[in-house]
Amino acid sequence: MRRKIPPTELLVAFETAARHQSFTRAAEELSLTQSAVCRQIGALEAFLGLQLFNRVKKRVSLSEAGTAYALKVRDLLGRLENETLSLMAHQGAGGVLELAVIPTFATRWLIPRLGHFNAMHGDITLNLKTRAEPFMFTDTPFDAAIHFGEPVWAGAITEFLFGEEMIPVCSPAMLGNARTMSAEELEKLPLLHHSARSDAWREWFEAAGLPNANAVRGPRYELFSMLVEAARAGLGVALVPRFFVLAEVNSGELINPNPSFTRSKGAYYLVYPENKAQSASLETFRAWLKAQASAYIEERERYHSHACQW
Repeated sequence: MRRKIPPTELLVAFETAARHQSFTRAAEELSLTQSAVCRQIGALEAFLGLQLFNRVKKRVSLSEAGTAYALKVRDLLGRLENETLSLMAHQGAGGVLELAVIPTFATRWLIPRLGHFNAMHGDITLNLKTRAEPFMFTDTPFDAAIHFGEPVWAGAITEFLFGEEMIPVCSPAMLGNARTMSAEELEKLPLLHHSARSDAWREWFEAAGLPNANAVRGPRYELFSMLVEAARAGLGVALVPRFFVLAEVNSGELINPNPSFTRSKGAYYLVYPENKAQSASLETFRAWLKAQASAYIEERERYHSHACQW
């Protein structure tokens, strides 16, 4: 059956004209004449049986239908271009994986380990984009996502990576000559909060044996990366996932002043649509990611068994 798809050159001309809101500028970008662009837009409108642009004197603007269609066409052309470049770059081998990630997880845990992945699997290109909330894979170009929360994602497979431990960190300057502080002493310092984890400090103080602590005062930050930088700047004590601050604690930029920690209710998961389960590239990445997660869990357990302080 012949597909009802307009010729690609008509879609390219339309997307360019829609982006510029100008046939003249579209012609310049495409190295065509203005009349050629006008003919292509007219041919597309005839194919669709509706008007994509409003034409008033010498000015054009997208119609309501044109505005909606332009977004879809731009996305589809972008995806087609990415797939084409991927095929050309890899000559049919390996592939490209589009991964949606939580911002701070990507910068603090995943990206520092990607050198190892690239060394082992140089034929696979991993593209990262940030997404903090679940979405429908059918509406996006993503092959998989790394998600924090519950293992629930409609139409997708979720695989556990590891849980999350929350620890307090601060600048060494806040402790003076001390290296540790009791929960009572920490309560008197400025507390830095994650805006989406309003109960985190209260839960930590309860775990540390101080259930009636004043745990709600202090500024709130949207990202854990902001909390880490605020702690480094000496603005207060931040409560963050342990693995987000490994480098800073190991280097001495930050101190973990109290060994108490809490386990978050949520966990990190690799999520991918069911129809991607047989993808060779995704399976390669999945196996590597699970191995890295297992290594991190073993490292964390060694820390607990030796009762040492990072």
